[in-house]
Amino acid sequence: MKNLLALLLTLTISACATLQKPAVAPPPAVAAIPPVPAAPPLQPVGWEALAGWQDEDLAASWDAFRQSCAPLQNQPAWKPACIAAAAVQPANNAALHEFFEQYFTPYQATQPDGSTEGLVTGYYEPLLNGSRTPSKRYRYPLYGTPDDLLIVDLGTIYPELKHMRLRGRLEGRRVVPYYSRSEIDGGMAPLKGKALYWVDDAVDLFFLQIQGSGRIALPNGETVRVGYADQNGYPYKSIGKILVERGDLPLEKASMQGIKDWGNQNPKKLPDLLNLNASYVFFRDLPNQTGGPIGALGVPLSAERSIAVDPRHIPLGAPVFLATTWPNSTKPLNRLVLAQDTGGAIHGVVRADFFWGFGKDAGKQAGSMKQSGKMWVLLPKGVTPPGNGADQGVAGNGG
Repeated sequence: MKNLLALLLTLTISACATLQKPAVAPPPAVAAIPPVPAAPPLQPVGWEALAGWQDEDLAASWDAFRQSCAPLQNQPAWKPACIAAAAVQPANNAALHEFFEQYFTPYQATQPDGSTEGLVTGYYEPLLNGSRTPSKRYRYPLYGTPDDLLIVDLGTIYPELKHMRLRGRLEGRRVVPYYSRSEIDGGMAPLKGKALYWVDDAVDLFFLQIQGSGRIALPNGETVRVGYADQNGYPYKSIGKILVERGDLPLEKASMQGIKDWGNQNPKKLPDLLNLNASYVFFRDLPNQTGGPIGALGVPLSAERSIAVDPRHIPLGAPVFLATTWPNSTKPLNRLVLAQDTGGAIHGVVRADFFWGFGKDAGKQAGSMKQSGKMWVLLPKGVTPPGNGADQGVAGNGG
């Protein structure tokens, strides 16, 4: 019996061994391909790299530079340059070049893929017709900031998300997105009593929201100024691009005037078109001072010498040497400008919105500007640019 049991056990073990799958050698390890690191957004270069720098008349930008110094001069990185600027004679172009080359280092603005060209658009300060009270003519409200709009500054929680904010409203105990443009215009938002003014043209009001600031001529002859106060949290969407994609406008007519003309010809379709851009801007009254509107840096903008930038990459207040072309032209437009503003549609490293000034002529230039350009950012010597290492306090206050 013992021999039989031993035989059965041997046969069982042999059968199990036969049924077992042969060991399979693991595939050879494949070395992971490391991702290609993104190019630093600001790369140091020599002054000779700035196209047209030696020929630039820096006196035209000097007042705008001194405006930037007002909020920046108390920062350690900016203090030496701003103090020294007070002794420089702006009529001496050679002295101005010597000043910038002594106190600043130029950095080439560079896209993550290493390219150095980007988009340069234009904006301006428009003039609208309006009233403090609604009427048959003045029936489009220009709103101040609603009381129920919540703003969460993510940078206070996550420093790496500096300049990032969330906007919404409370619904019970939940934070939900704020009302869209169509919901606001449809009366869903609690904005009763929040209208600062009433204007006579829906398209003009729409473009005022895109520009961020403007003037309103009142029936009594008074002119008031308004500027950006806040926004409902939705990303900007270009209605000009939508009209082109739908075949409603040729690309060469996708300007502010072209869109206005389309709206005049299609008044019933206009509200639906405007609502495709869910973003909505709220305003505040601004002092009726001389000079340009107040930008995100908190100083008046200078016509043809101020630009709006993405403050995540370009420090507010910094001088920027811009190399682009005039609207609808190949004629060079190379000059020193100041990064003194921001904008909802301004995203990326090599991206600028060129401020043309006030009025119809400025509006024509701004409406047709969509040029390629390069940017060199001038930062005080010894400062590490944002995104290249430690942030040493070169940025102003973001908008």
